Amino acid sequence: MQNNKTSHKPTDPASASVAPLKLESFLPYRLNLLASEISQALAQAYGERFGISIPEWRVLATLGQFGTITARDICAHSHMHKTTVSRAVATLEKRKLLARKANRNDLREAFLDLSEEGRRIYLDIVPMATAFSETLCRGLSPDETRQLDALIDKLMSQLGQIAPQT
Repeated sequence: MQNNKTSHKPTDPASASVAPLKLESFLPYRLNLLASEISQALAQAYGERFGISIPEWRVLATLGQFGTITARDICAHSHMHKTTVSRAVATLEKRKLLARKANRNDLREAFLDLSEEGRRIYLDIVPMATAFSETLCRGLSPDETRQLDALIDKLMSQLGQIAPQT
């Protein structure tokens, strides 16, 4: 008697004509894996030194780039979920790495900015992040780096056309 629980053969004849998906060559999986591995490797360096998480770093980086903005703006720029941003902001505020100022026009939201200590950490991490990126791309020629940037831009543009905006 065969154990059907361990059988991996398709039972639907129509599915027999569909080739199995090989994750190791599936572009969305490969890009996700690459992004995750890169993010984790960089996070290990700044996490050990400054004790901040990936979402906290992304909030710091966004504030460092744009200055005073709202959590909603951080969500939009960083593509992080509002809950993730909210938790990161709360942790950074508790550590006094960012300051919150009420929005007088809309009391439901606040303006966020780096504190002096938050700016110091941001300015310490930027060269680490830049060096990490340069080291990662060291095996690429300048032309390959430009091509990679152009291809990522094309994929982002194409994704904007086929994926619903959230």
